[in-house]
Amino acid sequence: MSASRVGVDDYALARVPESARYSWWSVAVQRFGQVSALSQFLLGSTLGFGMGFWEAFLAFTLGAVVLELVSVGVGIIGCREGLQTSVLTRWTGFGQGGSAVVGVAIGISLIGWFGIQSGVSAQGLVSLIGVLPVWVWSLLFGLAVTFIVLWGFASMKWVAYLTVPAFVVLVAWSIGSELLDHDLGTLVASAPAGPSLSVLEGTTLVAGGFIVGAVITSDMTRFNRSAADVVKQTVVGVTLGEYVIGMAGVLLAHAIRSDDIITIVTSSVGWVGTLVIILGTLKINDWNLYSSGLGVVNFVGTVFGKRVNRAAVTLALGVVGSLLAAGGILDNLIGFLTLLGVAFPPIAGIMVAEYFVVRIWRPDLDRSRAEGRLPESAPTWVPATLVVWVVAALIGQFVTWGLPSINSLVAAFVLYVVAGKAGLVRGIGVSRTLDGADASAGEKEEAV
Repeated sequence: MSASRVGVDDYALARVPESARYSWWSVAVQRFGQVSALSQFLLGSTLGFGMGFWEAFLAFTLGAVVLELVSVGVGIIGCREGLQTSVLTRWTGFGQGGSAVVGVAIGISLIGWFGIQSGVSAQGLVSLIGVLPVWVWSLLFGLAVTFIVLWGFASMKWVAYLTVPAFVVLVAWSIGSELLDHDLGTLVASAPAGPSLSVLEGTTLVAGGFIVGAVITSDMTRFNRSAADVVKQTVVGVTLGEYVIGMAGVLLAHAIRSDDIITIVTSSVGWVGTLVIILGTLKINDWNLYSSGLGVVNFVGTVFGKRVNRAAVTLALGVVGSLLAAGGILDNLIGFLTLLGVAFPPIAGIMVAEYFVVRIWRPDLDRSRAEGRLPESAPTWVPATLVVWVVAALIGQFVTWGLPSINSLVAAFVLYVVAGKAGLVRGIGVSRTLDGADASAGEKEEAV
């Protein structure tokens, strides 16, 4: 099947050329859409239920700083190289084999969350429209998002232009209708209604809630034109997303003295509240599916040596994810997906350490970037990286002091730098690179 008949490949295995880059604002709107999703609203209500207003503000501030540092570090690498995350890891410490593992981890994790989010929207659609059962709405919503993602960044950009302003307006409406009956000063000064959360616990929730999105930032920032654009969009998108939506959830939790925000929003403003849920899911779910597709394309390319069309893979994943959502299967996998998320922060730590400090494979990227192609080869395996990855993930999982996601990220960075300077980071074997530049540029490749 022709890629042009399925959708667009969107430079899944190639560098994004300068001619295909977008303004920082176009990317920032999508970043804000990711961070200001429904989950951020729920996070705010969780913090507001267990923390005072200013304690929650501090937790959001610290969490946002962590996320911005990770997003900027990884994002600048993606922008400079024009490569998606899992492909980029071949030359940022992981090698060909490690890159395949990263790709499949991203694919499984995000397609799982795609299905779960589709189920959430389906429940909202049943409340708003009815007529059809939840499983049918799950299927229809998932397939609708899949159709959007087939045409890649360009179509997702226009969806963000429509849904992000609508989401913000509807959130303001739904929250405003509830807060009008309360004095703002009283809400800010009021004590939380639920069990107390510390600032450290709150910061952990904020940073952990979007750490996977921060790690795969290069999937998005490869479409940026400069490092300055990456910084601007990250500061604007993450800061506004955390404060505007998150702190709104805090205030609402103080107003209703509960963290059951969804029920309050839908019951108080009816269809408007339901639209908040649907729009808040739509504008993060397209990126779940998009990055999942990129990860799988890289996995197939590295393991089987086959160049597969991103749009065709996206279609297959979208159908599978929608069917799993319709069957309600994914609700039983939330624990597994959360556990899988522990593996993501070390990826960012290793990438930044290799690219900016150790720089073993940086010259390969620099030379090939000047020619607009990928390096001709990559190390097949980098054993030291795999050890660092596992150890850092275990530190994040079992060390109880501090922020788990940050513990694992910093541990990965430090351990990789130490190993690199000690000469322990070495590639084993050499793998030829499957370069998708020609196919992606002309959108001519055949789906395998």
